[in-house]
Amino acid sequence: MKYPNNIKKSYKKEINYKNRGMDLEGLINDACKYYLEHDLAIIYKKPTPIGVVDVDYKHGAVINKAYFKEPSTLDYNGIFEGKYIEFDAKECQSKTSFPLSNIHDHQIRHMENIIKHGGIAFLIISMNDGYYLFKGEDLIEFIHNNERKSIPYSVILELGYPLKYNYNIGIDYLKGIKDAYKGVGYFENTKD
Repeated sequence: MKYPNNIKKSYKKEINYKNRGMDLEGLINDACKYYLEHDLAIIYKKPTPIGVVDVDYKHGAVINKAYFKEPSTLDYNGIFEGKYIEFDAKECQSKTSFPLSNIHDHQIRHMENIIKHGGIAFLIISMNDGYYLFKGEDLIEFIHNNERKSIPYSVILELGYPLKYNYNIGIDYLKGIKDAYKGVGYFENTKD
């Protein structure tokens, strides 16, 4: 950009990946709170299992050093209409595909185990200014049947369930769960 007297200034936008996903998580946390307050479901964000090494008590118990005790599974778990559910929130900056590197191998194995035991596992993906519920079964099938390192956006549109933002709720993912799993015998007698 050129200013008067031919002074040139350039600005480089800094990209901070530290809190990427917090907007999506905030909307999901709002929904969890709404569902709990209105007795619709009991779903909580799971804490990351950490071991504390060093704490600074001079500044209000600030953790200076910590380590991950074990790999974290998925972000949220709980119960909805008698079914155990567990899911992870993922934001994607790419416009064309969702990188599978965003999901760790132990998380995929964990999803497989939940499904094997009759639970519901899925991802909530924020991509291209939309929110989608992507069933764990579809994710696992895609991974096992493709050599790709990402899921094309067209596949997310085809297999995913769009989630709506609601001012009072946040992201209304319970509606997405009902839509996604109604055809397999879950939630047949529920009101939308």
